[in-house]
Amino acid sequence: MDDYIRVGVITSTHGIKGEVKVYPTTDDINRFEYLDRVYLDLGKEYKPLRIEQVRYYKQLIILKFKDINDINDIEKYKGKDLLIPKDEAIKLNEDEYFIFDLIDSEVYSEDGTKLGIVTEVLTSSANDVYVVKTSDNRELLLPAIKECILDVDTANKKIIVHLMDGLL
Repeated sequence: MDDYIRVGVITSTHGIKGEVKVYPTTDDINRFEYLDRVYLDLGKEYKPLRIEQVRYYKQLIILKFKDINDINDIEKYKGKDLLIPKDEAIKLNEDEYFIFDLIDSEVYSEDGTKLGIVTEVLTSSANDVYVVKTSDNRELLLPAIKECILDVDTANKKIIVHLMDGLL
């Protein structure tokens, strides 16, 4: 799955004509309107599915795939991930990162001391927060702001931070 990113999960069928409800795992719910196809993660292989129609229902997306016209053809895929190739991902601005690129990054203070590993990224309206698991199994919460996060190297999975007063 390294060359793919998840954009949604099939939660249930919708009607009897092969439509599915999808829980989006992308920040841009309208993203599906611009996709021609997604790949269904079957575990050992990825099955390409061409998108025929996109509709919205509450916080979910209703997708209709080409050549799937019956509930029996799609029902077996409930709970499966929908993926796109990484090269089709939305382009990010400077200092924006995909969460999957941050997870498992080693975090160091500006003096070179290893603080731990990013295990989770909490999102909020103000700013994201990196959850760092320390070597003694504590959690360090680092706000994703310029004053704290000095450098992010996603290629090498390394983050340099400034520990502001009160963070430890």
